[in-house]
Amino acid sequence: MKSNKMIKLLSWAAVLFFVGTLFPYAYAAADNGLKKLRTLVNVLEYVKENYVEPMSSDQLITGAIKGVVDELDDFSQYLDAKDYTNLKDDTRGDFGGLGIRLSKVDGFITVMSPMPGTPAFKAGVMPGDRILSVDGKEVTSLNLDEAVDLMRGPVGTKVKMLMSRKNEQTGEYEDLPEYTFKREKIVPEVVYYRMLPDRIGYVYLVDFSGHSSEEVQKALKALSEKGMKSLVLDLRFNPGGLLSGAAEIAKLFMGDNQMIVYTQGRKPEYYQEYKTGAKALYPDIPMVVLINQGSASASEIVSGALQDNDRAVIVGQRSFGKASVQQVMPLGEGAGLKLTIARYYTPKGRLIQRNYRDKSKEKEGGIFPDVEVVVEPKEESKVFAQYNEIVYKPGQPTPEMKFTVKDPVLDKAVEILKDGPEKIIAAKGEMEKAEHEKAEQEAAKTAQSKTPAKK
Repeated sequence: MKSNKMIKLLSWAAVLFFVGTLFPYAYAAADNGLKKLRTLVNVLEYVKENYVEPMSSDQLITGAIKGVVDELDDFSQYLDAKDYTNLKDDTRGDFGGLGIRLSKVDGFITVMSPMPGTPAFKAGVMPGDRILSVDGKEVTSLNLDEAVDLMRGPVGTKVKMLMSRKNEQTGEYEDLPEYTFKREKIVPEVVYYRMLPDRIGYVYLVDFSGHSSEEVQKALKALSEKGMKSLVLDLRFNPGGLLSGAAEIAKLFMGDNQMIVYTQGRKPEYYQEYKTGAKALYPDIPMVVLINQGSASASEIVSGALQDNDRAVIVGQRSFGKASVQQVMPLGEGAGLKLTIARYYTPKGRLIQRNYRDKSKEKEGGIFPDVEVVVEPKEESKVFAQYNEIVYKPGQPTPEMKFTVKDPVLDKAVEILKDGPEKIIAAKGEMEKAEHEKAEQEAAKTAQSKTPAKK
């Protein structure tokens, strides 16, 4: 009985809130909304009393909230107390790790490579070492994610690990002395670069983190010192990251107060423009940007900005289409609500966010390449798997990157840079101009047809 009262109390609290928000609007709409909320209360009570298994009021109300949010989009989310805490921790960056690339090999959590400069690297952890236990807990029976969770923790805390290493003479694994690591904030490798033939620089950006711009600048400087004359910026499989990182990358190539991206929502305060400064470090270098269906968020902001400002040729496949702004609101009892409040648009007003739920809008969103090169995701992923094969060993120089997998998208980019990307940009400009003139003419004809004839 008490739980039923709780359902009624919380549900009618929602009704009162709903009435308060609708008061300035039409009474008919408010009355219809009240009827729907009464239906919700009735459903909650009926389920509570009649469902085959007992359900708590908390479960039912949380389920109702999730149902509301699930109707919105794929990025709005109800966060229970645990998820909300994890989100805040990830945002603050309070958690650290050891700096080990791992895989599960022959049933063991195995080190693929320690990352240079990290606690694991400094301690002499080697590729092929097996992790047996973390803080006394055996990890062989755990999956990779569960083992990684044990190794993560607040920066500055310590973790003990037992490991074994293969004896090259006997072929047997032997236990190593127990390691005690001090967790650090791990800054992963986010930029790989090399010089291609014809002095074409190549920069692969893994994601947009707080130090992406700095690392890209280092790569560009190194390539410039080697005589770079043109550039391929590879954003394939780049899931995005910080908006500030995207803006800083765009500013390297765009100047003179150009638009990078803008946001727009229902409220005027959600409109915000992001523009470049007056000067770019590389304003004139011929550029091609590579994207695919794995390029999202900040990747789309950068490629869209460079494309709309006729600064680079975009090659590859249509991007993922994830560029919306979420705001997090704390709720009671430690929970939270992540709600989409605005969307990103390219400088020319193209919506970046794709609507996967509405088939009628499937042609909207994402960044469309200027030159399409279709490659199966499975085949394209082999190109980037080569980066994971780079093995760092403490005390030895950084290994040279060797690439053997054919990459038709990069090949097309090189071809364009050799021929001159300005040709494609000019042709695109002429096409857009013709389309604009055609649209104006059709609009004029429509307006003329609606004008009443004079007698």
